[in-house]
Amino acid sequence: MSGGTRSHEIRGKTMIEELKSTELIKKVGGRFKLTALIQRRLTELMQGSRPLIEDAEGKTHLEIVIQEILQDKIAVDHKASGIAEPGRE
Repeated sequence: MSGGTRSHEIRGKTMIEELKSTELIKKVGGRFKLTALIQRRLTELMQGSRPLIEDAEGKTHLEIVIQEILQDKIAVDHKASGIAEPGRE
């Protein structure tokens, strides 16, 4: 990679803008839950799990995780994790 920074876009937004998106935070049920979900899925991808999205080629693991959340491919398992569902806290 050359000296410049690489700007990744998701649906016309940079990855950082998407992470700050209230849509993404509400979809999961809060910032803490979003962080926990991202961390768990990043670990799975780094250990060799396959991406659950079609267009993963050339994307970072973090971009893949964000797309998986946005496309409802992954979500917090509220019953197994003991984490309250959004709106029931």
